[in-house]
Amino acid sequence: MHTPAHDSVRTQSLVWSDRISQVPKEVFVSEPLFEQELKTIYYGDCWHPVAHGGELPEVGDFKTFDLGRMPLLIARGKDRELRVFLNSCTHRGTQVETATCGNRPEFECPYHRWLFALEGDLVGCPGSKEFAPDFDKKNFGLKQLRTAEYLGLLFVTLGEATPPLDEWLGESMRSTLRVVLAGDGRLKLLGYQKVRYAVNWKAYNDNDGFHAPLLHTGFRLLNWQGGQGAQFMTPNGHIAIEAQLKPIQSSGFLKDPSLIEFKGQNPEKGSCVVELFPVSVLVKHLDVINLRFAIARSHDVTEVHYAYFSHADDDEAMVRHRLRQSSNLLGPCGMVSMEDAAIFQRIHIGSFTPGYAEFQKGVTGGKEPSFDVKQNDETGQLPKWEYYRQLMGFKREAEA
Repeated sequence: MHTPAHDSVRTQSLVWSDRISQVPKEVFVSEPLFEQELKTIYYGDCWHPVAHGGELPEVGDFKTFDLGRMPLLIARGKDRELRVFLNSCTHRGTQVETATCGNRPEFECPYHRWLFALEGDLVGCPGSKEFAPDFDKKNFGLKQLRTAEYLGLLFVTLGEATPPLDEWLGESMRSTLRVVLAGDGRLKLLGYQKVRYAVNWKAYNDNDGFHAPLLHTGFRLLNWQGGQGAQFMTPNGHIAIEAQLKPIQSSGFLKDPSLIEFKGQNPEKGSCVVELFPVSVLVKHLDVINLRFAIARSHDVTEVHYAYFSHADDDEAMVRHRLRQSSNLLGPCGMVSMEDAAIFQRIHIGSFTPGYAEFQKGVTGGKEPSFDVKQNDETGQLPKWEYYRQLMGFKREAEA
C-alpha cells in the first residue's frame, strides 16, 4: 500500500536534497522504484555474489538462487568448473530445477523431458525427429551467464558492460574479503539459516557500526568493548569495516564463555565486515565465517541466506567451535544480532512518513561524500548512496 506521496509519477521525478547527508524515505517504500532498480542494478552492469565454491565441492553439486526475480542454477561440471545458468528450459521456459541444493548427474525439465548436462549442453530431447527442420541441439543449451571468482566466491552479472571483477571490487575490498574468506578461500560449508525480513533491500544493506553497541543488548550484557579499526569505501558503493578485538571481560552473563572465545591468530582484524553493492554482506567476527547471500524479493521483502563455513584445514574441535559460534552469535536470531529483524521492519514502517533519513555521525557539511571516516561513523554509507543516486539517474535540487 502506498501513500499519495509515494506514487509512480513522483518516483520517476524524485529529486534529492542538496544535503549529502539526507536520503529521501521514499526510496525505501516505492514499489515502482523497485521495478526500476531490478532493471538498472540487478540486471545491469553490477557483479553479484551468488555462491562460494565451498558450497559445491563435488562434481554434480548444484544450488539454485535468485537474482531479483531471475532464477539461477549453479552447478559444478565434470571438468570441476562452476557455471551459472538461467534456471529456465530453452524449450518452453519451464523452471528446470526446484531443489535448493543437491547433486545430480544431469538436469531434466519435467515438462517435455529435455535433458541437460552439468555443463549446460542439451543432450536429450524426445521427439526431436519431428522438430523444426533447422533444429540443432547445440543451439539449445542452458543459457550460461558471465561469471568471475575471487578466492572461491562466485559472482555473476547480467550486464554487457560490467567491468572486470577486480576493478569492480577494488583493492581495499579484496584485502578485507581475503580476511573474511580465511586468507585463501578454502572453505567448507557448515550449513545455512534462511530468513525473510520485512524491509526494502537498501535498508537491509544500510548497516553501520555506529548502531551496534546502542541497539544490541548482547553487546552490553557481554560488556563487549571494540578496539581500534578502520572503515573503507569505494566510489561504486562497497564498504569494508575492520576492527580489533579486545579480550572480553567476563560479565557472568554466559554460563559457558567458550562460546565467545577467539581462537584466531590476528586480533587486529578479529572483526571484518564487507558490504558489497547492492545487497550482499560478508562477515568474519571472532571465528565465525558467514557469507550472507541476499535476494531483493520485492520493495518490502529481503531474503537472506546465512551460509556458515569452516576452513579446509580446521581440526574437528575447531569445526565444532565455529559451528557453535556461528548462528548462536551472529545468525538472524543470534544473541548479539537478534534485534535486527525488528529494526528492519520498523525502518520500513517509519519510512512511509514524509521527509528524509538523516545521517549525522561523521557528517562534515561538505557537498560530496567523504571517504575519510572513522570506524563507527554512519557516514561511511554516504558514498554508496551517492553511487545509487547517480546510477538511478536522480537529480539533486540544484540540478533540477
